[in-house]
Amino acid sequence: MPKEFYTEKDIEDLFNRGIRSLQLNENVVLTELAYEKAQRLNLQLITDRADAPPAAPVRPYLSELQANPVSRKPATPPAESQPRPTQPDTNDVETRIRSAVIAKLGNQVDAKLLDNIIHRVVKGVGLK
Repeated sequence: MPKEFYTEKDIEDLFNRGIRSLQLNENVVLTELAYEKAQRLNLQLITDRADAPPAAPVRPYLSELQANPVSRKPATPPAESQPRPTQPDTNDVETRIRSAVIAKLGNQVDAKLLDNIIHRVVKGVGLK
């Protein structure tokens, strides 16, 4: 069965038509703004799960990094026989990401906005 996605506008339309509740299940997805709009309008969200706002999909490759962020200073000094793990240069990482995005999208993105997003992501995964 295909999933139904509801946006903030959809929730407002439901409310204006007199619908005061919405049954949520694995095939009904609300955006974050739709969830907030439903709360503001007191639209009842009926679900068998705990009352929780929609969440971003689980991305293990990011979740692992956030759960165990890379530290610039090792907790214990490495053994003499083992080489010290190298920390990627954050400027190099940011430059490579920026180049890849520009190669893919060209000049469609605002450079300042792109820099801010890249900086936040790099910091969020523990590289900075």
